[in-house]
Amino acid sequence: MNNEEKKDVKSKVLVKKGDFIELKFTGYSNGQIFDSNIPSDLKEIAPKAEPQEMIVAIGEGMVVKGLDEALEGKKIGERYEIDVPSREAFGPRRRDLVRIISLKNFTDQEINPQPGMVLALDNHLVKILTVSGARITVDFNNPLAGRDLEYRFEIVKIVTDDEKKAKALFEILFKFVPEFEVKDKIIVKGPKILEKVVETYSEKFKKLIGKGIGFELKEEKAEEKSKTEN
Repeated sequence: MNNEEKKDVKSKVLVKKGDFIELKFTGYSNGQIFDSNIPSDLKEIAPKAEPQEMIVAIGEGMVVKGLDEALEGKKIGERYEIDVPSREAFGPRRRDLVRIISLKNFTDQEINPQPGMVLALDNHLVKILTVSGARITVDFNNPLAGRDLEYRFEIVKIVTDDEKKAKALFEILFKFVPEFEVKDKIIVKGPKILEKVVETYSEKFKKLIGKGIGFELKEEKAEEKSKTEN
């Protein structure tokens, strides 16, 4: 089979819900790029950033709803453009997410808040709206809340490697990638505190990858334990 024949076969493959895919995309808001893993587009917003491989399971909420639903039934290797209304992207802006916080919350973290500043606070990306003495008005809305978006994307391939699938799920469910090994189960290695988390998501892994996850206690090295105690 020559390259043209391979390309033709590839273009006829339709992806379905539950498939893990490698996705290349660029997101636009009001005609401006806000996110991308395509090198030429990414350079427009972050010249020094390196594009990251993106693997998602279709229909599992690993991307915004409008994009997630659009992926199902698409062909591998074709480029698509879709419009996503705000309700299917990052939702409407909510007034209750604009809050007044004490200046002490910032000074305790050695932060000098200024209007317009965007920073991470309590694991949320927030924007400082006003600074009035010891009272800081903060917006906890996602910066893209209330905006209609456009996505241009291509499904590069269906991912079959269990290690890559597991890594993608860890990033979404655990918010980090622990040390792990793929056997009959996906074995997570780490401190005792991880065991309950592993139990919580075992069925999810079994449903999507066909393998549950197990836990293996990994004791901290003496030097590392000493450092954390000091």
